Amino acid sequence: MTIGALGTAGAGEGRPVLIVTGLAQEARIAAGPGMSVICSSSNPHQLRSILSDFDHSSIRGIISFGVAGGLDPMLRSGDIVVATEVVANEQRWQAETGFTGDLITRADIGRRQVARGIIAGVEEVVVGPRGKAALRKATGAAAVDMESHIAAHYAADKGLPFAALRVISDPASRALPALAVDALKPCGSIDPWKVMKGIARNPTAIPSLMSTARDFNRALEGLRGCRGFLFDGLFGDFVTAEAMA
Repeated sequence: MTIGALGTAGAGEGRPVLIVTGLAQEARIAAGPGMSVICSSSNPHQLRSILSDFDHSSIRGIISFGVAGGLDPMLRSGDIVVATEVVANEQRWQAETGFTGDLITRADIGRRQVARGIIAGVEEVVVGPRGKAALRKATGAAAVDMESHIAAHYAADKGLPFAALRVISDPASRALPALAVDALKPCGSIDPWKVMKGIARNPTAIPSLMSTARDFNRALEGLRGCRGFLFDGLFGDFVTAEAMA
């Protein structure tokens, strides 16, 4: 399913930038003039299916945009990772990384750390600190998500510029509750009834769910602040003022 064309450019505005997201909340933040947005619902197979039917000639570049799991123990929820490259298994894809201190100063990111680093792509959620530590050791990645490697592969295959910006939700030291993962709906939002039923069966899950919710809300707030990067050309020449006119 796609929350696609949430923000496609109109005729005469030039080709939009394709924004690849995993969750409905991320897609809503990204949507706007000059943007064509798709949401995978955190389902890699679904994202590949969407992209297989996508007309790559209709866009000027691709940005993977959303929240991520932290792998670097120095990064906290709300901190920002701009990908230098994306790695999945034995494959690596270079990413556009250009940004200036002036852009960061003007962006509404508060005191959040902005780091350049590797983003690891996975097919399933990495839920616990032990799994995150193993993935960081194997890849050197600062963050992990389920969309960037697919978007990067597609961009490379189609000869399009690619970039990724991800905001840390669950830090390296924190596990994602299984209940939160299981409650994800196909549209990319959380099913509150599944959460309530899960809590009824296991009330001890409440503290970890509350911590996860705080982390996620902090990440979404940071993502909103980062949206200005898309308009200010954070990723180089393929996002231009002409596209946002």
